[in-house]
Formats: sequence, structure tokens, C-alpha cells
Amino acid sequence: MIPICEMLSDKSRILKALKSFHSSWNRGFGTSCNSLSLKGRSCLTLKDFSSDEIKRLLWVSGDLKHQIKHEKQYLPLLQGKSIAMIFEKRSTRTRMSTETGFALLGGHPCFLTSQDIHLGVSESPTDTARVLSGLCDIVLARVYNHSTLEELSKEASIPIINGLSDLYHPIQILADLLTLQEHYGSLSGLTVSWIGDGNNVLHSFMMAAAKLGVHLNIATPKGYEPEDSVIEEAKKQSKLHGTRLVLTSDPMEAAHGSNVLVTDTWVSMGQEEEKKRRLKDFKGYQITMKTGSVAQPDWTFLHCLPRKMEEVDDQVFYSSRSLVFSEAENRKWTIMGLLVSLLTDYTPQMPMLKF
Repeated sequence: MIPICEMLSDKSRILKALKSFHSSWNRGFGTSCNSLSLKGRSCLTLKDFSSDEIKRLLWVSGDLKHQIKHEKQYLPLLQGKSIAMIFEKRSTRTRMSTETGFALLGGHPCFLTSQDIHLGVSESPTDTARVLSGLCDIVLARVYNHSTLEELSKEASIPIINGLSDLYHPIQILADLLTLQEHYGSLSGLTVSWIGDGNNVLHSFMMAAAKLGVHLNIATPKGYEPEDSVIEEAKKQSKLHGTRLVLTSDPMEAAHGSNVLVTDTWVSMGQEEEKKRRLKDFKGYQITMKTGSVAQPDWTFLHCLPRKMEEVDDQVFYSSRSLVFSEAENRKWTIMGLLVSLLTDYTPQMPMLKF
């Protein structure tokens, strides 16, 4: 029989070791993330979120992925709640990730197209926001004009999530960041090179990268640069967090020394009439193994999909360097993490991710 004093001594040592472990990862990644609450917030742009708040969103997302996918746990964190999903623009990943993710967490998703809800046509965004505030718990809206989201957020008494607008696509970048964190083990110090259009996805990258210690190289054809206001904010954040921000029109310059090559569609929905001109203007911007030859030896590739051959060739897209399908899956886990963070006080069960 083990003496009680030895049992107590062993227990004390175990508790001391556990305390030391938790103290060490809190020192490494900041205790502030552990105590943050985002409940009741809206998410229109990552510009509105601090470094610690973005880290917490990724932490919750990674935790849910681990608990549900790998540990096979059932977490009905959104049981009894509903989401209105307003889609002015079609989407595979945004719809599937949100519908399946919300349902997996015990909630009820309601999908609304332009055939179901005439946002801004037969009913104003103001009235729509007030009506939906009494019928559901949260709204995700995928819209043409960012101003529509701003009006919905102003008038609603429930959280509004930007599922995509002409200015930002924050939920895509959360998935990209989680994908890179999983692959590289941390984000700080990585160099991401964007080669393509200065669009909404890039804008969201620019609002988040510096806050996580990520350097950003941007190559766009002349006339396709990011919005001036976004550039100014990104410069401010880069200076604040001590990261590099490079703007160029030379794809090879942007790719030089990079860890991650990223592109997106050159012709977004609503720009079909510009296709011929855009394809001409983006000549030389296709990502190939030649582009990667000047990047770091461990370089990887991201694309938010759907992809066209002119943007990236098959040799890169289907190679082991391509993380696009993990990136697509992480759309589900990050939207789940965002929804849980905005609607509950859930605390992750696993230690914080390394950033």
C-alpha cells in the first residue's frame, strides 16, 4: 500500500507540473486571448479585430476541428439557434461550410437567395435587418456592395457576418491563416506573396497579415492595385507590428524568398464583360513552378477557388505544394469557430495554437 503522504506528494507534483505547463503556453502566446470574449460582435472586416482577437478565432476554430473531427465529439454549442444566410452571389464553399457547420453544432441554417429575399428591392436593408433580428440569432450575408453589410449591421440587434462583399472577404482569410498555421506550425515570420488582382480577398489579407507577424508581398498589374484606403491601413499595421509590406507589378519580385504563393480569380462575378481585357492585362501572372523557383524551398500554394487554368497551372495546383483542398475544408472549421465565438462564451479545450 502506498502511504497517503506519498500519494499527496505525487498529486502535488502533478498539479505543479500542470500549472507550469499552462503558465508556459500562456507566457508564449499571451493570456489575453484566453480571457477575450467576442460574443455579440459582428464581423464585417478583420480591420475591426485585434491581433489577439484574430488569434482567438483561429484557436477556437482549431479546437473545434480537433474535438469534432479527430476526437469524434458531439458539441451542440448552437442548439436552439438559427442563422439567416443571405446570398446575392452563389457559392459552393461559403454555403456548404456554413450550412453543414451550423447544423453540426446543433443549429438550424436558413438559406435565402435573391429569389427568396429581395434585399434592397422590395424591402430595404434597414427593414430586413430589423425583421431578421426578431427571427434568428445571426446573419451571414454574401453581397455585391459592402455598404449593404454596413447598413444591416447598423440596424440589426444580432451579429452580422460578411460572407463576401466587393471590399472584403474575411471568412476566407481565416481559413487561409488556419491552413498555414497547421502546415508550418506557426505564422509569425512567414512571407506570403499575393500575385493577381487587388481584390476583396487581398484586402482581407492586408487587414490581418501584420497582426499575426506575416510579411506580405503584393504583385498586381498596373490599374489593378488594392484600394488606397486599404493600402494606407495595411502600411500602418505593418509599421505597428514590424512586418514588411511590398507593393510591385512584378510577379517574380513578389515571389522572391516567399513561403506562400497566393492568387485568386482574375474575373470575379459581375466582371464577365471585362474578361477579354483582364486576361490581356494579367498576362505573365500565372503561377507556375518557374514562379516558385525563386521562392523558399518549402513554398506552398493557396487559392480560394474556383480556379481557372490561366491563374495557376496544373503542375502547381495539383502538386504536393498545393494546400487548396485543406484550405477549402478549413472554410468549414473557421466559420464554425467564428459562429461559436460570436454567439457563445465557449472556451477551447485544447492549448492555444502557436502563432
